[in-house]
Amino acid sequence: VQLQAFGGGLVQAGGSLRLSCAASGRTFSSYGMGWFRQAPGKEREFVAAIDRSALRTAYADSVKGRFTISRDNAKNMVYLQMNSLKPEDTAVYYCAAQARLLVADTAREYEYWGQGTQVTVSS
Repeated sequence: VQLQAFGGGLVQAGGSLRLSCAASGRTFSSYGMGWFRQAPGKEREFVAAIDRSALRTAYADSVKGRFTISRDNAKNMVYLQMNSLKPEDTAVYYCAAQARLLVADTAREYEYWGQGTQVTVSS
């Protein structure tokens, strides 16, 4: 599966952005999906994940209550709605796909990665 993330940009603290990830292939619904982010000088970290049927989700503690992951299997899309953004949310955001687990929160579980989209939150 090929993934392409988009929707990043520059936003003020407290604002919102919605990231989208478009997947190619007819087996999108076979994959659990995740969002990760990487800030300059830091390791890539887990943000959110969703299972194949959108019944289960997982979030990093740092984004719980502010971010929402969702998917539309009919459109081969996964989304990350980000509200109440903080400067510390500034990073390149990546979407990823994995077929082994229902929901995965570690990067090593993911087989496919999209290119990143930059999110910058100004204070």
